[in-house]
Amino acid sequence: MKNIGLYLLVFFVLAGAGFDSVRTVTGKVTSADDGLPLAGVTVLLKGTATSTLTDRLGQYTIVVPSDGGILVFTRTGFAAREVRIADKNVVDVKLSKDTRTVPESVRQGKRENDRALKEATAEPGRRADYVITYESMPAVEINTEEYEGLEENIFHGAIKQPLSTFSIDVDAASYSNLRRFINNGEVPPKDAVRIEEMINYVDYDDAEPKNGQPFSIYTEIAEAPWNSKHRLVHIGLQGKRIPVQGLPPSNLVFLIDVSGSMNQPNKLPLVQSSFKLLVDQLRPQDHVAIVVYAGAAGTVLEPTAGSEKKKILAAIESLHAGGSTAGAVGLRLAYELAREHFKENGNNRVILATDGDFNVGESSNKAMEDLITEKREDGIYLSVLGYGVGNLKDSKMENLADKGNGNYAYIDNLTEARKVLVSEFGGTLFTIATDVKLQVEFNPARVQAYRLIGYENRKLNDEDFNNDRKDAGDLGSGHTVTALYEIIPVGVRSDFYSIDDLKYQPAPSLTERAHAEEWLTVKFRYKNPGEAKSNLIVKTLTGKAGTLDEASTDFRWAAAVAGFGMLLTDSQYVHEWSYADVMTVAEGARGKDTEGYRSEFLNLVRTYSLMARH
Repeated sequence: MKNIGLYLLVFFVLAGAGFDSVRTVTGKVTSADDGLPLAGVTVLLKGTATSTLTDRLGQYTIVVPSDGGILVFTRTGFAAREVRIADKNVVDVKLSKDTRTVPESVRQGKRENDRALKEATAEPGRRADYVITYESMPAVEINTEEYEGLEENIFHGAIKQPLSTFSIDVDAASYSNLRRFINNGEVPPKDAVRIEEMINYVDYDDAEPKNGQPFSIYTEIAEAPWNSKHRLVHIGLQGKRIPVQGLPPSNLVFLIDVSGSMNQPNKLPLVQSSFKLLVDQLRPQDHVAIVVYAGAAGTVLEPTAGSEKKKILAAIESLHAGGSTAGAVGLRLAYELAREHFKENGNNRVILATDGDFNVGESSNKAMEDLITEKREDGIYLSVLGYGVGNLKDSKMENLADKGNGNYAYIDNLTEARKVLVSEFGGTLFTIATDVKLQVEFNPARVQAYRLIGYENRKLNDEDFNNDRKDAGDLGSGHTVTALYEIIPVGVRSDFYSIDDLKYQPAPSLTERAHAEEWLTVKFRYKNPGEAKSNLIVKTLTGKAGTLDEASTDFRWAAAVAGFGMLLTDSQYVHEWSYADVMTVAEGARGKDTEGYRSEFLNLVRTYSLMARH
């Protein structure tokens, strides 16, 4: 049903362009080199502004005139193709790798879309229906994007520092943002790479919790793929899945930035399309209000039942961008509405959609944090959706979501919006655990040194683990969390960790030798929503570390993604590894890949390796 409105809109657009009748064409786009599906391919009806984007399985659907036309297929790293439709209703296409530089390929795709848009909107009153992709976006002259500086975790000795403590991170904004850079033919800033978010972008096949437990913990150890002398530890958390019909009622406030900086195709129009997808998921017991802010803030829609979808959609469609950005004023108004209509034992949440460019009012991170932290204690959480290029304030938006017990997602296209707001509806909007922390104790009888891969801005002091007043990450329904540790076993000489024997520190004790089979112990602490006292789950990792080939599919996949992230940040720990090595490990760990996420990653690595050669 949700596609009917789109088809009707396209019908009227094409009718306005002089086409008497239309029909639907579907197809699949794959790589001519290896047959893998290609996600993110722009499929354009030549001579119009009607286009769509292939999904993660390489599939697309587009409405065309009954007498056919020409489809133009463009994607970064691949040569563009034009295919005449004729009388076919299924058009499958194979794209070959582009032998030119990737940036030129991007520019060609941009020129195609820009020209089509210009032609389609040349007449007064003409309207274009198209899916925004980065190939069709205007160039940004000045880049003021902001990212938090990250310093890669180093090895720590297990004797002197046996504990590693950190807050979980279920955000995946870094991955979709990196995808945006790579698909646009650009090298991502190193500070934009948060490896844990890359790893946690896909779901893992961890066992569902049993016996009424809200979580299950999975551990595995094997050879590190980039250093055969080292070992890699995989720690996985799986949250229980709550069926949508069993989720508590929602009291949502959409807080939408309509300032002048949002007046770009990849910002407010994409925000509107995203929230339309979310509205389609609402139930009669859910309520939605809409607040906007620019030079001032105002209420566009008072709390409205999820059954009144037409009313909610009309309010979303009425939005226009312009003015400066009084973000704090909008936040206060959104929280006031959420407080007035608070649902006991429900999901009370503000969803902020912005490029993060707060420049009027309480624009400092500290002032915004104080406001959000105060409201979090009242049971109103904050999730943040980031949009746009050129002035994305990634560090600020991640910070606000962390303080608000919510998620931060970066929406680079409508497919990502569907993933975050439809496919992962429960995980994005419904929290099953708050202040989730992990503490790992390493056995010095077996572990010489260790380092946590990623989570650089999530580290906690060891004493924070048992402090229930210390804020930490939150976990949504069905969320999986994966953490990786690289280990230097006892007796192994490594270039990355070397200290003299300690004069005053005793050798491992009899107690430690009694646990010689244990590598480490994982302690997992969390609170049930609304509760002040935390719960504890403990898991011990024992046994022999196998070879990489003997490791599970999920282990090898997470290792490949981590390796790619380290290559992107020029890590000192993977200098002997390459993009080809990433591809080899990932290819063998694709698994079922029902949603096509892993195939998409393979394409990203392939595209970036092509960029790196030019």
